[in-house]
Parts: sequence; structure tokens; C-alpha cells
Amino acid sequence: MENAAASQNAARALLAFWRAAGVDMDEAEAVFSARPETAPAAASPANRSLPAREPFRIEPPPPKAKPKAKLQPAEDAVNTARAMAAEASTIAELRAAVDKFDGCALKATARNTVFSDGVDGSPVLILGEAPGKDEDEQAKPFVGRSGQLLDKMLATIGLSREANVLISNTIYWRPPGNRDPTQGETVSCLPFVERLIELSQPKLLILTGKAAAHTVLKREDGVMKLRGRRLRYNREGIKAPINVMVMLHPAYLLRQPQQKRLAWSDLLLAEAWLDELGVARAAHP
Repeated sequence: MENAAASQNAARALLAFWRAAGVDMDEAEAVFSARPETAPAAASPANRSLPAREPFRIEPPPPKAKPKAKLQPAEDAVNTARAMAAEASTIAELRAAVDKFDGCALKATARNTVFSDGVDGSPVLILGEAPGKDEDEQAKPFVGRSGQLLDKMLATIGLSREANVLISNTIYWRPPGNRDPTQGETVSCLPFVERLIELSQPKLLILTGKAAAHTVLKREDGVMKLRGRRLRYNREGIKAPINVMVMLHPAYLLRQPQQKRLAWSDLLLAEAWLDELGVARAAHP
């Protein structure tokens, strides 16, 4: 019994280690917690038959495998993504290209590709970081608790994904266990993100959270330093500099509700800016 208890404790520790490392262990823990079937009784020594002995043989060593050429899969993935993104002339074509792209390892562990939700070509484009569990299941960005909060925030200034907003992410597949995306995973998706901005040409680009701000703006400033400011996004392929603002991520606001006052200030900035740009919006609820 002591050995069995020790084995169970070791297994639990191993599962906890992998979950902390970012691996999605929901199914493994479900199997572990299931009630084991009763093991068959062991045969008594008197009834146990001994296996027949095989003649002693010396196996020859396996042949040495030829070393494989060193490849640069991350660079290959970025080049492939860049070529596929450039071929897309509409957001619908870009969505199809992302769905076909196999250069991001996250696609192998995710249930669905999560590209966008809302109206293509909307005057407001919102970018987050990566899908969570709810987004992965529904194949839409921002549909969990943070997405519901985002919808409520946008509604206060007359914005909605049904009328005048397009929402997407900088990563299109859920990282296992909701861990942070790696740099390689981020750069493999970046050509599609940049092409989405080019095709959308939004009046206002809103980046939610640190990861989206750093990825798109290529700046290392903290969110608290970037928020509350009128910024510009410009690169080759953009007809004119695009208005950009950074906001606190709704998931952060759920963890730190005392910071909602800052989010309200950001919404007022977005409202004033959209008024200046002449963007039509729904009446306040």
C-alpha cells in the first residue's frame, strides 16, 4: 500500500509539473483521477509457468544514421507565411490562407483556427494576443469572460462586432494550457497580422494588452506607458499612417478590477478620436 501511495503522489507531482510548464493536462488528469479497474489476481508461485529460455545472441550494433542537414524551420515558416499573406487580396482570402498555414506548431494542438469575428473592413480593428479555451472551442476571438467584458466596454461608445468592429489576434491558435506564445510562434503569424492591417486600413487600430502592442508596434514600452496616447502605425504597404491606441486587456481588468477607471479613460479617448474621424456609431445604451 505504501508503494502504491508513493506512486500516486509521484504521478500527481509529474502532472502538476507539466501543467506548470504550460502543457494542457485536462485529459491526462481526467484519466488519472478515474477509478482504476480491479487488477487480476497474481498467479501463485506454484502455478506460475516459467518462460522458455531463448538461446543467447549478440545483436549487431545498428548502422549509424546519416546526420540530417540543419534546417531553419522558423525562418522557413515566416517566409511561407509572408508569401501566403501577400497573395491574399481580401480579408476572406487571408482568412483562408491562415487556415491552410501549417508553419505554426500551435496548430497541431489546437482544436480550431481562430482568425476573426465581426465585420470585414470595419473602421475599427481590435487585436488581442491569442485564443483561450472558449475561443478555441468556438473558433472566434474574445468570446469568453474577457470577450464579454470587451463587448460591454465597446457598447458604451457605440461599437459592436455586429456593426463596426473587426476583432482578431496576433496568434491564431490556442497555446497549450494558455501559456505565453513563444517568439517563434509569434513571428510565424506576424505576416498575416500585418497583412490584415493593410487590407483593413482601419480608421482606428486598438491593441489590447502588452503582447499585441509589442508585436504590432515593435516597442518594448509597458502598457501603462503606451496607453492613453495617440500613436501611429506605418510600414511598407500601408497607404497612410494608421491611428493606433493601446488599451488594457480585458482579462487583466478581470484580475485587477480597480484598474477599470483607466479602461474608462481609454474608452473616452477612443470615443473622442472616432468623433474626430467621423466614424458612425450606435447611440449609447
